[in-house]
Amino acid sequence: MTTDQQPGDRAGDVGETGSVLDAYAAPAPTGAAGSFDEHHPPDAALIGDCVHCGFCLPTCPTYVLWGEEMDSPRGRIDLMKQGLEGEPLTPEVVGHFDACLGCMACVTACPSGVQYDRLIEQTRAQVERVHDRGLADRALRRLIFEIFPHPRRLRLLRGPLRLLQATGLDRAMRRTGLLERVSPQLAAMEGLAPRLTKPLPLPPHIRATGERRATVGLLVGCVQGAFFPGVNAATARVLQAEGCDVVVPQAQACCGALSVHNGREPEGQAYARALIDTFEGAGVEHVVVNSAGCGSTMKEYADLLADDPAYADRAADFASRVRDVAEILDELGTVAPRHPLPVSVAYHDACHLAHAQGVREQPRRLLRAIPGLELREIPQGELCCGSAGIYNILHPGPAQELGDRKAENIVATGAEVLVTANPGCLMQVRSSVERSGHPMGMAHTVEVLDASIRGLSAETLRA
Repeated sequence: MTTDQQPGDRAGDVGETGSVLDAYAAPAPTGAAGSFDEHHPPDAALIGDCVHCGFCLPTCPTYVLWGEEMDSPRGRIDLMKQGLEGEPLTPEVVGHFDACLGCMACVTACPSGVQYDRLIEQTRAQVERVHDRGLADRALRRLIFEIFPHPRRLRLLRGPLRLLQATGLDRAMRRTGLLERVSPQLAAMEGLAPRLTKPLPLPPHIRATGERRATVGLLVGCVQGAFFPGVNAATARVLQAEGCDVVVPQAQACCGALSVHNGREPEGQAYARALIDTFEGAGVEHVVVNSAGCGSTMKEYADLLADDPAYADRAADFASRVRDVAEILDELGTVAPRHPLPVSVAYHDACHLAHAQGVREQPRRLLRAIPGLELREIPQGELCCGSAGIYNILHPGPAQELGDRKAENIVATGAEVLVTANPGCLMQVRSSVERSGHPMGMAHTVEVLDASIRGLSAETLRA
């Protein structure tokens, strides 16, 4: 392998040639369950767990925006029940399901333990199989899924994006508003692009500093690897400093998170199988993830592949070994010295880290352990920033409203740096905060830890 090759460059990677995806066709429906087919319709027993108490309402982003019952978790659950009873999946009904960000704040808030996360994924998979979307919607979704789950294709976009940014044409194009008038979705996609830095390819094996305490694999991710290579480099350095041998399989591709969260079940399963194959032979104790959305899906591989006799047990074993980087660092405990970082940071809970994975205190403990760092909480922190995978592209209007609300609350903390643990959140919040006229530093949690361990100036985070 040459030095400029990246994970996912090997011929035959999932989704790049189509060969692996083609091997896993969508399950053929065997009958019907109301308006749904019989392949895992929304679980009636789980639907019955909802007592319509309303505790979910103030935590649901779309209900907070619109106050519409059918755009709340309990309202969508009622629509699922109606679908099981035979009510048709009209475009209006599908629109209510599509409007859900999948943030899972309602799961955290629910006193009855309703598994809305499972219900919405089951429903979205049904929608993609049995509902006929309009031509424009299909075209946009196809464009998104022809790009974002493909590391090589994302890296090919870096050249044109860097040229636009270097010449200032990106800012000029936004000022004209032309792209916004032609396609708000494409304008949102362009506006979310981060300022690109030089790629930092990781070697396949990085040895621990000092005594080895663990051997871990690192998921480099699609968007993370292409647009935030510095986060991956910082993750590897911090793990190395904390006594981990880090294995970076060079053939790894997409984890399937975007596909799973948007109802593209067979595609998500194919990505999952390929990633399990990739890491199984790597000899690692844990698979470390620094992207909240990826981690939440990888921890659910056992459910995703439960019907596959060749992968069910392997998926369960794999899922049990997945750790967010904050989790594994918290589990191992600190051995690398922390240098002072005199800076105030506002920590934003990425939804798929806090609500889907239940990882809340670990990143906060790690940040508070840095000398001189002041951690500030964000008002209404449980509300989603509007990123939600590809939601801010498919639904740019409500996503911008949520982003502006989040930016206002972040700015109100007076913090110098916004810290979070997901590339989508970093892009969404950066765009929203810049629009507020109060720009501030942005960093992934692991970049702050890396700066402290290396003794860097706090200015590197404020920039």
